[in-house]
Amino acid sequence: MDRKTGHTTPPGVTIREMKSGPRLQIFFTYGGEQCRELMPEGQVTKNAIQYAANLRNEIRRKIADGTFEYGSYFPDSPKAKRPAPGTSLMEDMLAKQLALYEKQVANGKMSPATYRGYAKSITGERMRHWYGWRLDEVTPSALRDWVGEMDCTSKAIRNMLIPLRSVMEDALNDDLIEFNPFDRIALVKLIRQTSKASDYVIQPFTQAERETLLQACRLDERPMFQFWLNTGLRPGELQALEWRHIDWEKATARIEQNQVVGVLKAPKTAAGIRTLDLNPEAMEALRAQKPMSQLRGQRIWLNPRTLLPWATDAQVRKTAWLPIMARSGLDYRNPYQIRHTYASTLLTAGGNPWYVAQQLGHEDVEMVFRTYGKFIREDYQKPKAVLHAVT
Repeated sequence: MDRKTGHTTPPGVTIREMKSGPRLQIFFTYGGEQCRELMPEGQVTKNAIQYAANLRNEIRRKIADGTFEYGSYFPDSPKAKRPAPGTSLMEDMLAKQLALYEKQVANGKMSPATYRGYAKSITGERMRHWYGWRLDEVTPSALRDWVGEMDCTSKAIRNMLIPLRSVMEDALNDDLIEFNPFDRIALVKLIRQTSKASDYVIQPFTQAERETLLQACRLDERPMFQFWLNTGLRPGELQALEWRHIDWEKATARIEQNQVVGVLKAPKTAAGIRTLDLNPEAMEALRAQKPMSQLRGQRIWLNPRTLLPWATDAQVRKTAWLPIMARSGLDYRNPYQIRHTYASTLLTAGGNPWYVAQQLGHEDVEMVFRTYGKFIREDYQKPKAVLHAVT
């Protein structure tokens, strides 16, 4: 019983005191959210209370049937302007996600290169599979079928799923869906079972091929590629390297920034920030580069054609790498094989895998073993007990 009015109200119906006087209010759950709506102004009577209770029961039935339309009952409610749970179309949600990424690029929270990757996934043919689908139609089974039919590498699948997962997470947080379908599938296992092996092959340059490659360089090209072959830097790390990062006495380079599509930024992980040991050939390359770039600014490596810092990986590949490879007569390999060459050369010579991981900027040694296992000396691959037995 409401003590102020003396009326008894059924569950889900209350009497709220307003400035204009007492007013009936009903409670119900819709889209996982507790909703409270006021009844029209009027005298609070037994009939009015019964009408409110009947209306609440009708609303609850329609919610259960999936036929409830908020605006038909409460057109002035802010909730009436929200999309009904599950009714939003996937293409609209994906477009909103893309717009969010665009804002993040404008705010400096996302690199243009990362944005292009997400945009390619969102607007690509595979993602168009979901066009015309409602949010609530993206069930775990539908998601499993879609992933299972991708026929691409695990990395490509994971990249494709990043924006889609963000859409579903936001939809769940906004009560547009009752659960996130990603939470109900064993995604790691599914990707492992359905993805195809990458056709990318690690093919390091031999010592003879490295010499041939450097002989094919012009004098203004050779220092950079000699340095690169002896440091294994990521392309963006090489482009971002500055003279202030070099310690001539200790023969080291401090790697603390990366360049992505012309934008300087910190490495993605803490392990990417590191001190790199420079061997005599790397130091020789730096000394040869001094007259060409030290008085032209902070960057060490410049585009020989313009004497300006390199802007992108693609510019390095098109302007320098492709012509050098053509002049060398070697079978074509992409520039990233330089990094693989550095790692495999150290490991083949007996380098400690943990040291190699640190020099490469990996967070742990796992990637070194997984990527370069065949180049690691056997004594590093055997358990300590076996080593003791051998010795």
